[in-house]
Amino acid sequence: MAVLLPRIVSNSKAPSFLVTALILFLLTEPLSQAAQSDVDCLRAIKDTLDPLNKLASLWNFNNSTEGYICKFTGVECWHENENKVLNIRLPDIGLKGEFPQAISGCSSMTGLDLSSNNINGTIPTNISKLLPFVTSLDLSSNELSGEIPVDLANCSFLNILRLDNNQLTGQIPPQIGLLNRIKTFSVTNNRLSGPVPQFINASVPVENYANNIGLCAKPLPPCIGPPKKTHTAAIVGAAVGGLTFAALGVGIGMYFFLHKVSRRKREEDPLGNKWARIIKGTKRIKLSMFESTVSKMSLNDLMKATNDFSKENIIGTGRTGTTYKALLEDGTSLMVKRLQDTQHSEKEFTSEMSTLGKVKHRNLVPLLGFCVAKKERFLVYKLMPNGTLYDKLHSLNEGDKIMDWPLRLKIGIKSAKGFAWLHHSCNPRIIHRNVSSKCILLDSDFEPKISDFGLARLMNPVDTHLSTFVNGEFGDYGYVAPEYARTLVATPKGDVYSFGVVLLELVTGAKPTFVKKAPESFKGNLVEWVTQLTAESKLHDAIDEFLVGKGYDGEVFQFLKVACNCVGPAHKERPTMFEVYQLLRAIGQRYDFTTEDDLLVLSDEGSNRADHVELIVARDRA
Repeated sequence: MAVLLPRIVSNSKAPSFLVTALILFLLTEPLSQAAQSDVDCLRAIKDTLDPLNKLASLWNFNNSTEGYICKFTGVECWHENENKVLNIRLPDIGLKGEFPQAISGCSSMTGLDLSSNNINGTIPTNISKLLPFVTSLDLSSNELSGEIPVDLANCSFLNILRLDNNQLTGQIPPQIGLLNRIKTFSVTNNRLSGPVPQFINASVPVENYANNIGLCAKPLPPCIGPPKKTHTAAIVGAAVGGLTFAALGVGIGMYFFLHKVSRRKREEDPLGNKWARIIKGTKRIKLSMFESTVSKMSLNDLMKATNDFSKENIIGTGRTGTTYKALLEDGTSLMVKRLQDTQHSEKEFTSEMSTLGKVKHRNLVPLLGFCVAKKERFLVYKLMPNGTLYDKLHSLNEGDKIMDWPLRLKIGIKSAKGFAWLHHSCNPRIIHRNVSSKCILLDSDFEPKISDFGLARLMNPVDTHLSTFVNGEFGDYGYVAPEYARTLVATPKGDVYSFGVVLLELVTGAKPTFVKKAPESFKGNLVEWVTQLTAESKLHDAIDEFLVGKGYDGEVFQFLKVACNCVGPAHKERPTMFEVYQLLRAIGQRYDFTTEDDLLVLSDEGSNRADHVELIVARDRA
């Protein structure tokens, strides 16, 4: 947190509410105490909710290294080497007990997911005091009872609130409708009654209120007022009441029976793919495919190929969803991405897919098809056997070969070509909005392929509140352009900044949020470290030691300077993606990476800049 405050405060244009909240928090709590409170918070969660020691092998507190809790399963921190919790995600791991009051120790946490566990008791009446900055709260599929506390309406940063599949009773507090940042609200399968809240900035579908006792009001049927006091009405009312009471008794009995069956199924779900069972019995659904070679696939084929989407087949997770490896019966290997939180109707989604299916380029991951099954949305891609660029740079196992300079240069050039095509030649032109080394995949020949292009439009609508920015709406941590905190508007120059970070990863070998060879006192990210070295005339120190003295020093340094131009603080001074491609291509002209037939077919605007780009290259070489 110590590094977060100066970083935001130094940007005088950052939203005032976030600056104010963080200043007040840090002024009232010493840093060491704040970091220790987050450690104590996680200890309390384990002590309160983990009687079966499910977390014993996942959370090891026998460590004193700053940032060690950031490696805990389900824990995300504001910074990799600082004990300050950003999100806690512990769905479906067998937690049991009452909601822990000590969670308030994680005082700057913005996301909490404890869904699909056995948490009982009531939702704390002081929930806003425990989670003052929460933007996403998921307590669904537990055993919570009692009423929904009015205090939830004081969690003013909430974007997502899921309370499905519990035993909650009473009326939903109407004050919750005043939460002006809510995008998702769901309370299905509870015992709630009375009028539902009227949200001022959200449209909650009917199915998000399903299977409750007596909810009413728009978008549900209107509430019925009390009958007039006549003898006839009293007799009719008594009769109806008797029938209602009997039906209610049967309904409650059925509810507890089904809930018991559901809980038993949850305990019998070692593969963690409970959601997949819901769609397994769906009638035969065909996949809409863009490639004739796999045109006869169906949802059942995907289920078999991924072992019903088991955890063992997960090969990647990210903001847009989870990716699974799929092995077909004929030996064909594919990737299947299960999208998360898409807000489009089936018709809108199909229309979006028909557009993306036509987007073809040598340096894009081929989108082979898609599938819609109930609320689930799946995309089918060609498998990239060498995984992500991030893993090849930062997650090497013992014995793995470190990438040499020609390969890194090739990946940089061809990735730039793909992004330039999206920006300048694709119709419609696409701003990626989630550029990182994790979205650049490598095929069997280490040819880079860009994934997740066009998916930004399928995610939640952009919020006017910074919490969507903080939680990754505009990209992964370390890659987000500084102007996004002010404008919250995605631009091509924002993609250029993010790609500049990828180029810095290639040339420095450092992670975007953690620089291993920087001094211990340095708490900033990769861009800040390179900026500091530039100011001290020590930019050469940023280069990966593995690349130094191998005969490529001139090329490596020119590459580094292009990366620095991309991550400049003033977005207007950054090059376009076409210019980045041309600059990198000029650096690698002695290699056989591109041919004349392989050049971009760009717009007149891009082509007219070619001479300008060559001048930039000549100037930098001088």
